[in-house]
Amino acid sequence: MQYFDCDKIQFEGQGSKNPLAFKHYNPEELIDGKSMKDHLRFAAPYWHVMRNELADPFGGGTAVTPWDDGSNTVENALNRVDVFFEFLDKIGIDFYCWHDRDIAPELDNLAASNAALDQVVAKLKQKQQETGVQLLWGTACLFSHPRYSQGGATSPNAQVYAYAAAQVKKALECTHELDGLGYTFWGGREGYSTLLNTDMKRELDHLAAFLHMAVDHAKKIGFNGPFYIEPKPREPSTHQYDSDSAACLNFLREYGLMDHFKLNIETNHATLAGHTMEHELTVCNNANMLGSIDANRGDELIGWDTDQFPTDIYLTTQVMLCVLEMGGLTTGGLNFDAKRRRESHDPMDLMHAHIGGMDTFARGLKIAHNIRKDGRMSEFVQARYSTFDKDIGAKIEAGEVGFEELEKYALSNSEPTLGSGRQEMMENLLNEFI
Repeated sequence: MQYFDCDKIQFEGQGSKNPLAFKHYNPEELIDGKSMKDHLRFAAPYWHVMRNELADPFGGGTAVTPWDDGSNTVENALNRVDVFFEFLDKIGIDFYCWHDRDIAPELDNLAASNAALDQVVAKLKQKQQETGVQLLWGTACLFSHPRYSQGGATSPNAQVYAYAAAQVKKALECTHELDGLGYTFWGGREGYSTLLNTDMKRELDHLAAFLHMAVDHAKKIGFNGPFYIEPKPREPSTHQYDSDSAACLNFLREYGLMDHFKLNIETNHATLAGHTMEHELTVCNNANMLGSIDANRGDELIGWDTDQFPTDIYLTTQVMLCVLEMGGLTTGGLNFDAKRRRESHDPMDLMHAHIGGMDTFARGLKIAHNIRKDGRMSEFVQARYSTFDKDIGAKIEAGEVGFEELEKYALSNSEPTLGSGRQEMMENLLNEFI
């Protein structure tokens, strides 16, 4: 049975009026010698495509899911797998991501939940072999169940901590079984609601030990993919320890984990942290720590994680400039961690939403490539810092001078002449390409 009333979505170009066609995303089109699909590495999240009921804080779900009987059974979970791969085939997405509790039900005890997960993973593996689709990354859901209301790896209860470790162990093994390219940690409850009842240092120590155990187990089972941490500042917690890129990098450095982790950056999380996506990606790039991207957007008028599909061409251009600057995504990709709006409840709205996101990123890729090929932006930035390329500036960067030498230089030279930052010119130049 087919649940999406369309053929496989095709590229028809900018002149097409067909709402079920790509206008800009042409998978095989070469950009700087590399196909669009290899540049963009689109992934679909199982939790939004198959499991999101489209509820919000003020009302229940509206999603129409004729493939789902509403039961928390393995049989229902297995039925969803076929529908998901129908969707991937028709939209033309080659990667996907999952939480363990999205793909399989959580049952009365851990052993039963693990057995259910094994059954679904076996079917996912079969479908991957049939289609060539790859698992971009897996992860364990350590935030939905009431046992995790005070954290998983940062819980004040050692029994909860042990349960979380067992759940991650199994999810990591399932990711490895499916040849997953990476494994992600999102600390949705790894934080605090108030410091009045929190020993922050102890919780951070526990979290670091937890991640080191994950690294050790990955080596034991032969999993060679990178681990990702996904920053988010708040909601559901008042403060989460993985609040933004800089905080994550500081944590990883402090606890000796830099060699084993990279970051998975989400646009809406950057917004909630008070940053731009461009800022978060640049922080990662500067440390060579950008691993993957959750491609969505937020609404600045709404104070929670709205997970909207990306339709802002400025945003996707900035993202792709950062991706091209780092040399492209390898084990990571652009995962559409985005959901339809509550009123867009029909299954075909999944197609429209992903078409829009994929076209918007295709435009961002083309624009970013043209900006880099043109060179005027990078030339201006390079010229702005040109005083550090010779004389006293070169000595500063080489670490060959101290305050005494710099004082002597300042006293023997006239007042510095500072060039204009030309922000408006640079904004105009960006608009020229868009």
